[in-house]
Amino acid sequence: MSSKIEIIQGDCLEILKKYDEQSFDLIVTSPPYADRRLQTYGGIKPEHYVEWFLPRSEQFLRVLKSTGSFVLNIKEKAEKGERHTYVLELIIALRKQGWLWTEEYIWHKKNCYPGKWPNRFRDAWERCLHFTKSRKFKMNQEAVMVPMGDWAETRLKSLGQNDVIRFDSQVGSGFGKNIANWTERNMAYPTNVLHLATECGNKNHSAAFPRALPEWFIKLFTDQHDWVLDPFAGSGTSIEVAKGLNRHAIGIEIIPEYCEKARELIKDKQLALFQSPSQYKVSSEI
Repeated sequence: MSSKIEIIQGDCLEILKKYDEQSFDLIVTSPPYADRRLQTYGGIKPEHYVEWFLPRSEQFLRVLKSTGSFVLNIKEKAEKGERHTYVLELIIALRKQGWLWTEEYIWHKKNCYPGKWPNRFRDAWERCLHFTKSRKFKMNQEAVMVPMGDWAETRLKSLGQNDVIRFDSQVGSGFGKNIANWTERNMAYPTNVLHLATECGNKNHSAAFPRALPEWFIKLFTDQHDWVLDPFAGSGTSIEVAKGLNRHAIGIEIIPEYCEKARELIKDKQLALFQSPSQYKVSSEI
């Protein structure tokens, strides 16, 4: 079954009010950061960011399925010699709104551009905050397993007595392991640090993230034919990836120019700007 893909122009705050509750399996997005993209998105002041975001996240909470996940790629800015706290304030506000802050993944930018600052070093990471509605949510950990790596050739080659039993750690932490369990395996579960380059094939947006970033989360938190939402779709990177992974996807973008670029990116689909509220309904049929 081919994926159902839609790109809708408008503010996600208003667009999502036309959707049913429990419509989406995953919301993965990177909204405009505070004081960034001034020429395109107007630049939201850090002190007003939480106030701006919460009405939108209220809609995210409503349309997300109880087993779904919300992944928010965001980064606080440095201002007057210190980091701003608006991301931390947002996390606390989202928890008060009803979200569970389940995990934080770090996107390590392997090839970030060089630079020099008087009181810090170059930024080489961004947050990918994982929120859920419940403690029981869909998570396909096997879908993102990674090769065991070179350490398996050395560490597992010669096992000691404590490696073949589950034992209390020598520092008394209560942590135990049986390394012998991994001798016949060639894949392992990843960490919560994603080492991804910043380059991406989509040059149509000033802040497009690499395809590998939404791809990882879509694989982890959805199955084929599940519904993915990007409420700040930009030029459509996450929607393109969702389509390639045989997921249904909705992208919402307030800038008409970026909507057109997103449609071009997914050019083998006829994407329309729907006007009737009834056409915003997401079907749960597979």
